[in-house]
Amino acid sequence: MNKIVSEEITGRVVFNSVEEERIERKSKLASAFRVFAHYGYDEGVVGQISVRDPEFTDTFWVNPFGMYFGNISTSDLIRVDMEGNIVEGKHKKVNKPAFIILSKIHAARPDVNSVAHAHTLYGRIFSTTGKMLKPLTIEATQFYNDHAIFESMGGLILNMDEGEMIAQALGNKKAVILRNHGLLTVGTTVDEAAWWFVCMERNCQIQITAELLGNPVELSEEEAVRGRYDTGHPDAGYFQYQPLYQKMLKEQPDFLK
Repeated sequence: MNKIVSEEITGRVVFNSVEEERIERKSKLASAFRVFAHYGYDEGVVGQISVRDPEFTDTFWVNPFGMYFGNISTSDLIRVDMEGNIVEGKHKKVNKPAFIILSKIHAARPDVNSVAHAHTLYGRIFSTTGKMLKPLTIEATQFYNDHAIFESMGGLILNMDEGEMIAQALGNKKAVILRNHGLLTVGTTVDEAAWWFVCMERNCQIQITAELLGNPVELSEEEAVRGRYDTGHPDAGYFQYQPLYQKMLKEQPDFLK
């Protein structure tokens, strides 16, 4: 089988310095908040997206607590260490539950550079069912045997050991459904993590709707495995985010400030 999106056609940037890579990661992070706001993933003060710093890899960039996603620019991002200290950035508030989840996942998964979580409509509805996503469409196969459910608790995350439990539930997968809470996705890039989140939210909506209509027919095991192989790998996740990034560049270029 041949992957539909290969490394040769993703257009990934080759960096000449760590500072260039930092600028790129922060730019993509700010764009992802604008994308989430565009889709309505911006309820109140909840939700976060992070990206690991390319030089100080035990720290990560994240949104300041209480700032509307649709207003976030690169200059608003804060860098946080694994103890929850803000080590860089003009804002002085970090979301404690967000820090607990993000820090434990970044610590447990060296391969993960970005984590995305928001309290979305269909993600929250779906999370109350205790179900996994079924391979009902080709887009859903991106998560076939590559997501988990965290069932230990569904309330506000306030203790560090709860963050460790979420990281353990996620394991080596790209996504986890937090029971009675919502969705969380990860990736090697912001592009990847953000795309998986957008796609997962939409597939929750599709499965909810399809099951209301009756008994939806699933793709076969062979089709599901092939779909994940073709469209569920990091290069595909990165590439599929690029049109959304282009949209933000054209419509809201101030996110780069």
